[in-house]
Order: sequence, then structure tokens, then C-alpha cells
Amino acid sequence: MNNQVAGKKLFILYSTVLILMGISMRSTNNMVVTTVPLFSKYVLNFSYIATALVTAIIYLGTVLATAFLNPLLKSGLRKKIFIIANFALTGFLLLYYLSGDVSVFIISFLIGIAYGIILPNIITSASLYPNERGRERLLGIYAVGLSFSLVFGPSLETYLLTIIYYRTLFLFFVPLGIIGIITSFFMEFPENKKETHGGYVWHNKGFISSVLTITTYNVPFAALTVFLAIFAETRFHVSSYMAYLPFVFFFTVSLFTRIYLSIRPIRNLRIPLIIAPGITIVALALFPFLPNYTDFLILMMVLGIPHGSIFPISTVQIARGSTIEERNAVNSYYYAYNMSLFMVIPLIFAAIIPYIGFEKTFAILIIPIVISLSIIIKKYWKDNDLMGSNKALIK
Repeated sequence: MNNQVAGKKLFILYSTVLILMGISMRSTNNMVVTTVPLFSKYVLNFSYIATALVTAIIYLGTVLATAFLNPLLKSGLRKKIFIIANFALTGFLLLYYLSGDVSVFIISFLIGIAYGIILPNIITSASLYPNERGRERLLGIYAVGLSFSLVFGPSLETYLLTIIYYRTLFLFFVPLGIIGIITSFFMEFPENKKETHGGYVWHNKGFISSVLTITTYNVPFAALTVFLAIFAETRFHVSSYMAYLPFVFFFTVSLFTRIYLSIRPIRNLRIPLIIAPGITIVALALFPFLPNYTDFLILMMVLGIPHGSIFPISTVQIARGSTIEERNAVNSYYYAYNMSLFMVIPLIFAAIIPYIGFEKTFAILIIPIVISLSIIIKKYWKDNDLMGSNKALIK
């Protein structure tokens, strides 16, 4: 009985810390990666390419941190750097308010490094929970916290845009950064003397399958993050407030999807791995035919379903397909890959726009989704340890 009570208290503590950290980091991260393009385009008057480039610089910093720094850090040092990164992040939000044509690139690179240290370590901490069923449920709860932050942050930003402009927005998110500073002292990074460091995990099935899975959504989402609001203003001639509003609807649907998955975790990943990419493919194919702003909002709500489901599925694949010793390295390279997508895809997208327009460029993003899903089906579909038993979809 005492062990059960202690286990419940430990789970509640883990959940609380993860939710607070997730809300702090993902709210500020989403604000930065969606507002910096708008700030660059409409305040600093950058071109489409320059706008995509300044966003790519953020992800370059993140990739460098996740690929070359995080996998090499041992537990004790990792926590110290994690706390320092949270302090630095809050300072960079203040500096954005003062930034200009050149300094915005420097700040973007540095804040990218900070996020590259913080984000993968949050999920590593969650995935080290000692109980397997509790670990998968905790990952689901963390995903819900991320989704809540992605509703709260854009909702706050949408409201603020009715009274202030892009430059001042950064100041209003500083308090969320302070929450991250406080919470960072309570994050746990258990020491594991057998922990694997470096690139030895690149052939791990948990890593490869999670990368393929996240590709089915993060390729289009990388483009949407940078160009969604710009597309709305350009195509439908709406205000900055209305241009940003689709993010709220999008992330709200994502939140409810993740709440459902945290209550009823998916055991068999096969059917969700067909449905979610299928929804994304259909939605992207409809972009050239959007007749009005209302239909655009509906389409963004539909895209919230795969956004809410693909990330939890990929983290479960990592938890099932890697050992405790491999977990930090796998999570670090997983995030490095994700950030590489967010660095490269907007640049390619921006280069294509002048030739075929926004709508057809979105439709082209269907190709990597189909390729990734095909590889998953061919390589991992019969792996019951990774994909789950065929006997039940949900437990």
C-alpha cells in the first residue's frame, strides 16, 4: 500500500513538473518560431527568402545543440546546462524587443541553441520514468501539456495583436520564460552509468521509425509554422489578428486529440499511422481549392487531428524501440532531425512560392508523406514489439 501511495505521488510530481515546463517552453517556442517570421516580414521588411532564413537560423542553433551537445552530456552536467539555458532563453525574449536587421539573426541563433538544450531533455526526463505503463501515460500527459500550451500561447498572442504589434509581443511572453526557470530546478535527470552517447543509436528501430513517423506531419507543419499567417493575409486579405487566429483552432483540435490519447493510450499503432497521414494528404491536396477564409479555418481544424496524434505516436515508438541507456541519445537526434526539417523546409517552400504560388506549394508536400509512410509499412508493419499487438487497438 505504501509503495502504491509513493508511486502515485511520484507520478503526480513528474506530471506537474512536466506540464509546467511543457507549457512554459512550448508556448514561448511557438511564439518565437511563428512571430519572428511575421516580425521579419512586416516590421523589418524582409523578403520571403530572408524571412525563411531568419527562422532557419533558429533551427540551425537547435540542430547544433541537439545533435552535437546533448548526446554527449552526462546527467549531472546536463541538468546544470539545462537550467542555464532556461535563464538565457528568457533574456533572449527581452533582446528580441530591441533587435534590428542584423541582431535578429544573432538572437535567433542563440535562442535556437537554448531550445535545443531544453526541449529534448524534457522528453528524456519523461521517458526515464521507471514504470513502462506509467511512462507511456506520462508521455501522453506531456503531449497534452504541449498541446495546451499551443492553444494558450496563440490565444494570448491573437488577443494581444488587437492592442499591440509584433515587436512588443516578445515582452509579454517573458513571464512564461520565468516559469521555465523556476521549474527547471525540479526536473530530474537520473544518472545512468551505462548511458549510450554519440551516434551509435542511428540504426535503432525506435529512432528510425519515429523519424519516419514525424516526417509524415512535420514536413507540412514546418511550412505552416512560418507561412500560415502570411498565407492567410495574402490569400484572404485579413488583418494580422485574423491571420494568426487559425493557429488557435488548429492547436485546440490537437489538444483534444492528445487528451483522448492520454486517457486511452494507443497500443496498436498501425491504424492511427494510416489515418493521421491520410488526413494530412487530403488536407494539403485541398489547399489550391480553398474558396474563402471560413473554409481555411475548417481545414486547419482538420489538420489539428494528425498534429495531435503523430507526436505522441513517435515518442511511444522511441520508448518501445530503445533501451534506457539509449534514450537520451535517441531523443536528442530525434529532435535534431525535427529541427532540421523546420530549418530546411521553409527555405525550400519560400524558393518555390514565386513560381507556383502558396497553394500548389503546400500540395507538393504530400510527396515526402507518402514516401515516409511507405517505408514504415514495408519495414516495421509486422514488428509487434514496436507497433503493438494486432489483438487490440487500445488498452
